[in-house]
Amino acid sequence: MAVAVENRAELSQGLADFIEQWRGKPGNLIMVLHKTQEEYGYVPEPVAREVARRLRVPDAQVFGVLTFYNYFNLEPPGKHRIAVCMGTACYLKGAGSILEDLSDHLNVAVNAVTEDMQFSLQAVRCIGCCGLAPAVLMNDEVVGKLSIEKMRETLEPYKDGDGGSGDAAAS
Repeated sequence: MAVAVENRAELSQGLADFIEQWRGKPGNLIMVLHKTQEEYGYVPEPVAREVARRLRVPDAQVFGVLTFYNYFNLEPPGKHRIAVCMGTACYLKGAGSILEDLSDHLNVAVNAVTEDMQFSLQAVRCIGCCGLAPAVLMNDEVVGKLSIEKMRETLEPYKDGDGGSGDAAAS
């Protein structure tokens, strides 16, 4: 009888220690997945399976959490992440048109990554900046009171290089 060799993802010592610290505690799966995504930028499938093994939970439970919460990514994100707020205030002030224009302008589907891996485009429920509606998160910076034109202007420095001079936040 042949014995199957299990392929295991290599985890950093820091992540392995974090998993060990949280094993058996309530809410541990979400905490560990947050830490995993922080380390990798997304949650690779082999790593998710290793997390399940180390936490002693079924793979299905881990993937259930990963696919339920919009925060988690199973694919590598683009270099620049654009999250368009689709909360009520933003939606009523034109976020849907901004999202559609970004999708067309960047030639990428919503919740996908451009072919060159430069941009991830996401529609998210709310970013908590209703007073700046419509708003997006460009990487981790809030850009608010947007129009299609202002969004395209904001995007330009990112298209030509690293972009993000740090002044993207709304005035």
